[in-house]
Amino acid sequence: MNLKKIEKFINKQTVSFICSVDEEGYPNVKAMLKPRIRNGIKEFYFSTNTSSMRVRQYQENPNASIYFYHKGLVKYVGVMLKGKMEVLTDQEIKNKLWRKGDTMFYKNGVTDSDYCVLKFTAISGRYYCDLKTESFEIK
Repeated sequence: MNLKKIEKFINKQTVSFICSVDEEGYPNVKAMLKPRIRNGIKEFYFSTNTSSMRVRQYQENPNASIYFYHKGLVKYVGVMLKGKMEVLTDQEIKNKLWRKGDTMFYKNGVTDSDYCVLKFTAISGRYYCDLKTESFEIK
């Protein structure tokens, strides 16, 4: 599997989907903006509300997946990554992800206690394109 090809594909996407597991063991999917920071296809950083249901779910069960896709007129491409999600509240990472318009969501700014970072670390994935699916490991 060409992981650089997958990385280029993810670079072009503006929306991602994150998946958590609820207390009954069911998957919960949420659309998010693309990750604010990414380290190849191994680490992804998203900003969110500390008080959100998703944060509670990740704190109870860090198993997670993220998904990116593009649907063209004829071609559909999708990438699913499986791994662990961490909830980060340290100020250094919050500062790193902060954007000017974020005060619309976090009234107290970058130090708002309701602002946190989700860090996803991928361990494996599946790539779909042209009616073919391929699994891959991420080291």
